[in-house]
Amino acid sequence: MHRTWLEPVRNRLVASGLTLEGLVSRSGYSKTRLSELLRGKGYYPGWEITYSVIRALDLPVSPALRLWAAAAEEADKDKDWIKNRIRAVQPPTGEDQPVAHLGLTQAMWQPYTAYTRAFLQSEQRARQVVVETYDILWLTWDTATLTPDTTRHAWLLLRSRVLACAAKRPDGRPDLRAAAFSTVVQADIPDLAERLHRIDVQAQFFDTITRLPPDQMDVTILRYLCGIPADAVPGIVGLPPAITHTLDHHARGALHELRPDPETQE
Repeated sequence: MHRTWLEPVRNRLVASGLTLEGLVSRSGYSKTRLSELLRGKGYYPGWEITYSVIRALDLPVSPALRLWAAAAEEADKDKDWIKNRIRAVQPPTGEDQPVAHLGLTQAMWQPYTAYTRAFLQSEQRARQVVVETYDILWLTWDTATLTPDTTRHAWLLLRSRVLACAAKRPDGRPDLRAAAFSTVVQADIPDLAERLHRIDVQAQFFDTITRLPPDQMDVTILRYLCGIPADAVPGIVGLPPAITHTLDHHARGALHELRPDPETQE
């Protein structure tokens, strides 16, 4: 998460064709200071210089500010330091969120949060990651709308953010086993031994899900862990219905081959 806003800023600078000297002229900061900021090395930059670069590159301020503040906390900056840095800059006014971005974020809040929660097992953390994803998407909205499918672009961005935050297995796969605890608890099994057995079975099965190719894994998690209706999945992942149906079919077949256990078929 540290300096999540930095890559979009770098990309915007390259796309703009603006030189470092030009950025110096527009921002009012020295080449040395700007170079340090753009390299992401050394001290965590204050909001004053970050804001000057954001404005010089004509990027939206509101999402950049939220991402900057979240990354500052991760960089162990205390709340007073963050508040003082923000107060030193006149807050932006009249900044409108793109209508299409607003519509997408409202429509995808529930499925995005459910998918994220399956990996992170925390409602608060899941919401935080989704909000951060939405801010990155707004910060890069010009690029997103130039892609063949903005919905697909947004989904891939969410997936990358979720997998970056998820616990990892030794082989680098995301660790989905913790989802078994909430799943079994929801089943309300009174016998402790049976409950522990079911947790073990489900944990092994969920671990197998992460061995699937990424798109198959996504469809499986949305359908069977998050309970998303089959006809809603294509609009979430940004793929045609026929492809998502095929992904679902292949995923179920692969899971049966990997774990032909009757206890996990449901």
